[in-house]
Amino acid sequence: MTLSAPVVQTGLDRLLAEPERLNALKGQRLGLLVNPTSITASLDHAIEALREAGLNIVRLFGPEHGVRAEAQDMEVVEETVDPLSGLPCISLYGHTFESLKPRQEHLEGLDRVICDIQDIGARYYTYVYTIGLMMQACGEASIPVTVLDRPNPINGVDIEGNIVLEGYDSFVGMQPIATRHAMTAGELAHYFNRFTDWRCELEVVELRGWKRAMWFDQTGLPWVMPSPNMPTLDTATVYPGQCLIEGTNLSEARGTTRPFELVGAPYVDAPVLKAYLESLKLEGVAYRLVAFRPMFQKHAGQTCRGLQLHITDRRRLRSLTLSYAIIAGVIAQGSSDFKWREQAYEFVKDRLAIDLLLGDPAQRKALEDGVDPRELAMANRTARAEFESRRTECLLYHD
Repeated sequence: MTLSAPVVQTGLDRLLAEPERLNALKGQRLGLLVNPTSITASLDHAIEALREAGLNIVRLFGPEHGVRAEAQDMEVVEETVDPLSGLPCISLYGHTFESLKPRQEHLEGLDRVICDIQDIGARYYTYVYTIGLMMQACGEASIPVTVLDRPNPINGVDIEGNIVLEGYDSFVGMQPIATRHAMTAGELAHYFNRFTDWRCELEVVELRGWKRAMWFDQTGLPWVMPSPNMPTLDTATVYPGQCLIEGTNLSEARGTTRPFELVGAPYVDAPVLKAYLESLKLEGVAYRLVAFRPMFQKHAGQTCRGLQLHITDRRRLRSLTLSYAIIAGVIAQGSSDFKWREQAYEFVKDRLAIDLLLGDPAQRKALEDGVDPRELAMANRTARAEFESRRTECLLYHD
């Protein structure tokens, strides 16, 4: 099968197409931070493509889920050798929080680290923090970092949500950025390098042809699942809000074929929830009553009653407002079965998962107190003013 030429050229494809860039890297001992999304427009993986171009890849680094992304969320990755390339591999998602940052011995013998991973555009998605921690470790070791940029799949314009407050940072929010940040990984790398202590000698190979208003399906690039429960662009579109469901005992439908688009639990009165959501007249979404049975994780093997979220206008959809409303609607049903997640979450045991995801416990308390979810979502704009100002200084694409 011949793939049509994409509208957008990724940082990886630019690197491979520009002899001057390639020649500057030849002879260097390179580390590569990658996962399955690290592909060319013709579906060749960066590992093979860069080696065939004459570069010396000596070590791989794998983020959460692993280099080949076979591991589920929050599942320890212990790979030491990549089975396809035979290259040694360092897992950056182990048993402890400390495992998230490369140790200095992991970087020994390297002249440069290249990072190429597709982000999703939401603060909770951990890959950009893995890039940031790699930048910090490389800065301490005086090793340059090259980030090969990729599009923000849910566009680079629309911003949603608050910022993480001090004391509520975690691997789902390590820096004070908005929930939906509307930046590319390359732009965030510049943000980290300028406004945090994740500093290094940084180069970003920029996208060519990307416009900020683009969604991923307008780029012409092939979609590869960034993680096991991110199968489609629709999943990514609802994810900035629906990831909050992880902070509850509602099922976000991991263990089904429609994670994050389905939501429910055995105790949910789905018709009442649907009627409540429809009364709010949220734009860009319609609701369908469903029953689903997750194969693993929350309520595994049990029938969950709930809703499927059908996107009717992604430009108008505000996923965070929608998910505030879903949680508020379930709380309003008054079931004693509804609970906030209390188990350890992303290496944190002393704070609720929902507080880490929201980045501000006042948001949770407002939901518990019955504040209108539309007002709650709108109330965050002042708190993120500093982020938006800093973000503007780090944008690479202007159209």
